[in-house]
Amino acid sequence: MDDLTLVQRFSVWLLPVLFAITLHEVAHGWAASRLGDNTAKSLGRLSLNPLRHIDPVGTLLVPGLLLAFGGFIFGWAKPVPVDWGRLRHPRRDMALVAVAGPGANLVMALGWAILLRLATELPESLDYVALPLGLMGKAGVTINSVLMVLNLLPIPPLDGSRVVSTLLPLRAAIQYGRIEPYGFWILLILIYTDILGRIMVGPLLLVQHLIYTVVGLAGGA
Repeated sequence: MDDLTLVQRFSVWLLPVLFAITLHEVAHGWAASRLGDNTAKSLGRLSLNPLRHIDPVGTLLVPGLLLAFGGFIFGWAKPVPVDWGRLRHPRRDMALVAVAGPGANLVMALGWAILLRLATELPESLDYVALPLGLMGKAGVTINSVLMVLNLLPIPPLDGSRVVSTLLPLRAAIQYGRIEPYGFWILLILIYTDILGRIMVGPLLLVQHLIYTVVGLAGGA
């Protein structure tokens, strides 16, 4: 995609980024509603309309700047509210609600990979359709893989930390949760020092290889 203009790159990445970020949050709310907490549902946050979930900074500004200036692309939507006290089994269900977001990203990554596979099967006479579909499919696999791996890191308040908290004894989980106010700054330091990139590159390559293999693009794209 390096030979695309900035406008073309935005066009390719816009839908994959919007859906990857917003459906991640919808999945959290949907899982919570299935497990006893209808807070997100009552506030209309289970809608598939991205406008209900857009955070001006996390959904638009940050991904846009990363796209314009390089680096791996990520972002966030307005968090879906979850009342942990309403869950039927709060500690267990907290982990299930947490993994629903990365799980949604995995499903979307597979969907975009299928679109990419279909684009490769189109005849040459339809290159004007195949090229944008293929680029968008590749972008969809990339952004969803990044969000899945990133959110599974055990840094509060990322989703992986909710799973770790569930596995810890209650007293240790409370101590672990006290890191949360500093989680954003920890992430910024990891990004600035490129430690985050080095942590994520191996899992990202593995996830994308598995996704492409499942849809019959074993060599990647």
